[in-house]
Amino acid sequence: MADAIRMDGKVAIITGGAGGIGAATARLLAARGARVAIADIAFDAAQAVAGSIDGALAVPLDLEQEASIEAMIATVSAKFGRIDVLHNNAALLGPDIAAADGDIEHMDTALWDRTFAVNVRGTMIACRAALPHLRASRGNVVNTVSNLALQGHMIQAAYSSSKAAIIQMTRAIAASHGIHGVRCNAVAPGMTMTPALREAFPPALRQAVEDETLRDQLGAPEDIAEAVAFLASDAARNITGQVLVADGGCASHVPGIARFRSFFAGDQ
Repeated sequence: MADAIRMDGKVAIITGGAGGIGAATARLLAARGARVAIADIAFDAAQAVAGSIDGALAVPLDLEQEASIEAMIATVSAKFGRIDVLHNNAALLGPDIAAADGDIEHMDTALWDRTFAVNVRGTMIACRAALPHLRASRGNVVNTVSNLALQGHMIQAAYSSSKAAIIQMTRAIAASHGIHGVRCNAVAPGMTMTPALREAFPPALRQAVEDETLRDQLGAPEDIAEAVAFLASDAARNITGQVLVADGGCASHVPGIARFRSFFAGDQ
């Protein structure tokens, strides 16, 4: 098992690979020997990332369009001759979307529908199209979800609900396709310091999350990439149908730990 984390000879698709967690994952998988396809609606950015990785392929992808998703899978298969890993990382989550995604009482139906169309329906179609290839290669799926899919929050009701649906899809694929040698797992990041988040998220709210983190800092895209790469590798060959929470411990402790820290620090 010493070389089980290596990806030599394998082909990995990373959706939402043009930046943040996706780009970090593409670089890490390539460094471990995989040939990578970077799929994103931001095709120019995907090409830029692919251009920085030897032998990488950029593929346009619109998760709202079934034909675009199926074309992505067909393009990668034709280019590389196989597919071993599908990393469903793309999601509808820009600053404007996040600002509009609040509680259920004030939820816009169109936003809810579009969130589920991109995040859940798009992920389902990608898995459906990839599964025949993954069955042939005894490959696997790694879905990016969120620790918000496991916890209640006063914001991002549509996003968190869609990610919870993907967790159940993860289990369903693992249960139905494990007998064919296909694994399916999910990674649940917490707040991750991507350049987009650093620019758009209010510093006071970011500090509130950081205070509840058990590490001394928030996670970076490279931290999540390591979790994805592990699950995608043969080192995780006995792991399927699971959610790996990679949120620096935010979801693991009693509420309000930051206040407890302050109390006991003052008592010392």
